Amino acid sequence: MIIFFDDRPFRIIKTKQLSVAETSKFDEIYDLRLEKPQKESLIGHVLFLNGTAAAAIQIISLMEKSFPQSLLSVTFATREKEEVEEKIKSLYKVIKASGGVVAKEGKWLFMFRRKIWDLPKGKLDKGEDSQKAAIREIEEETGVKVTIEDKICTTWHTYTFNNSRILKRTKWYMCTCIDDSHIQPQAEEQIEKLEWYSLAECNKILINSYSSIRYVVDSLKKIKGIKEMK
Repeated sequence: MIIFFDDRPFRIIKTKQLSVAETSKFDEIYDLRLEKPQKESLIGHVLFLNGTAAAAIQIISLMEKSFPQSLLSVTFATREKEEVEEKIKSLYKVIKASGGVVAKEGKWLFMFRRKIWDLPKGKLDKGEDSQKAAIREIEEETGVKVTIEDKICTTWHTYTFNNSRILKRTKWYMCTCIDDSHIQPQAEEQIEKLEWYSLAECNKILINSYSSIRYVVDSLKKIKGIKEMK
């Protein structure tokens, strides 16, 4: 599970998934059996070892009180992954959404919304499943009709709405364009323009995007076996 707090990833993994080689990528490593999390610990790319549900809540509390701008990412290694995830979810109202990456002739569809490059997505209607919601949201926001090919990944991100703490779960799908003759940005959703970009062009626009969107694109690259965008 990966949760984005203020566009910074908080990754929860099982301890056995962590390789020795991966630990060299972190700026700070803390063993939670030996020390309690402190705000001063949240600098750069941080790894917490031997995590518990209680420790996860402490770290999230530190981030939400006053988000440390020097923090780039958190990796939380634990033997109690399911327990940690359920405890975090219990703190929020969970809202379900879905979206997709639409492909056509070797290019992917992106939209420019609120001065940021994004992907089409939206909340599920009552009784609606994630795949149907993705197809509907893509057509509503872009005018493009698609079919679902496969699932890419799931992202989670937090925000506050009407004094409620929200955790939005978004399921992402690979989609194929079947009709873009009525392509048009949905003005009501503040979408300014829609563009098809090749893999090489994606690197440039994703500089001006969200970490969660880059994560979706990177996940899709891995599924398709694309090592890099040249």
